[in-house]
Amino acid sequence: MEKEELVKRIKELKEKRRAVIVAHNYQVDDVQEIADMVGDSFALSKYCASSKADTIVFCGVHFMAESAKILSPDKTVLLPVLDAGCPMADMVTAEALREVKKRHPGAAVVCYINSSAEVKAESDICCTSSNAVNVVRSVKEKDIIFVPDKNLGSYIAKKVPEKNIILWEGFCITHHRIKADEAKKIKELYPDALLLVHPECRPEVVALADFVGSTKKIIEFASQSNSSRFIIGTEMGVLYKLKKDNPQKTFYLMSQGLVCANMKKTRLEDVYNALNEMKYSIELDEDIRIRAKKSLDRMLEIA
Repeated sequence: MEKEELVKRIKELKEKRRAVIVAHNYQVDDVQEIADMVGDSFALSKYCASSKADTIVFCGVHFMAESAKILSPDKTVLLPVLDAGCPMADMVTAEALREVKKRHPGAAVVCYINSSAEVKAESDICCTSSNAVNVVRSVKEKDIIFVPDKNLGSYIAKKVPEKNIILWEGFCITHHRIKADEAKKIKELYPDALLLVHPECRPEVVALADFVGSTKKIIEFASQSNSSRFIIGTEMGVLYKLKKDNPQKTFYLMSQGLVCANMKKTRLEDVYNALNEMKYSIELDEDIRIRAKKSLDRMLEIA
């Protein structure tokens, strides 16, 4: 089908299925265009929970669709591409986390939202890149096992020195591949541009930034700033919204390596097939879902 016909059929199926389509900021432009909401993973899950829709089509990766299911157990949550996963989320398992908890019996576990439902169920509280510092600061325990992102964990440790952060050896393969030399070169190339980076980047890259924040905060900062030129140090998908919302400003991607292959798997055809065939439905063990929800609820209480 041509794009125009495909979009038309998606809209028809969306109405028929009483569905809502949400897309992460890293999705391809065409998918962002047809979404009812575009944003970061947890904001999308909260939006889905408040929606009256019966069906959620989550254009993202597996842990994101799981988070939506955790908060909306009575709704059908569809992930258009079954193998759209998150390598960082896969770097920690519930079994491995239980072993580390045994070695640090007095420590609290803070899990980044980029983790499976099983890992969330083993954690005391969840966090996002936007609220991670506040969440860690709120935990009464001094020792904190932070999973799975060592780069975000290092960023938090510098912001909350009173805590002893026990880092997990996980990382985002997209953000982590960027080296400080690349950041220095592009800053030299565009000396009047501000460098905005995600805290999933290496500490030495973060140290070079003019602003550090989540995807949402990077978009907000660039939109509100008086500056007109920016170097973007997060996944290239954000450029779509940045350019759309700020046509008078100029954006440069810090590195051509800032592409998440898993986020780019979802196409309009996959959204159509998901609605047409009602696939692929996310199902969770109820005990795991309830325990995982507690970690998310505690985070919301802090927020």
